[in-house]
Amino acid sequence: MGAAYFYHLTDSPLETTLPMLIGKARDVGWRVLVRGSHPDLLKRLDDLLWTGRDDGFLPHGLAGGPHDADQPVLLGDVPSDGFSCVMSIGGADVDAGEVTNLERVCILFDGHDGAALQHARGQWKMLTDAGCAAQYWAQEDGRWAKKAEKTGVS
Repeated sequence: MGAAYFYHLTDSPLETTLPMLIGKARDVGWRVLVRGSHPDLLKRLDDLLWTGRDDGFLPHGLAGGPHDADQPVLLGDVPSDGFSCVMSIGGADVDAGEVTNLERVCILFDGHDGAALQHARGQWKMLTDAGCAAQYWAQEDGRWAKKAEKTGVS
């Protein structure tokens, strides 16, 4: 049974945090879906992942290509079948079944956007009420700190 990790972005933007989290997920061998429903944001992240890291690019693809099933990281608004980890960006929805069936669900949200905060709070409540384990991480003095945790119900 997996868990949902909520990342409250305040100091570091999505463009910094997402590649770091993808790198950590890939280091443990997970296939990652970056779920977002805004094509412009996904395209911007696609460009970033090809060129944005000091140690090279993160191999990935945009959903809808001929090799989606072969991508170690796929960006798009598609089902989570075949992935170990889903990273939700831009308010993309996840459900309790995904949290249960995946190794990890990461929900990244902009701490300076009131609507994004409200949406993340709603996701936290929905997932924890469904019995999913969840952790809330926030930035503190330039580092990530776990601020809350709910254990899942078996």
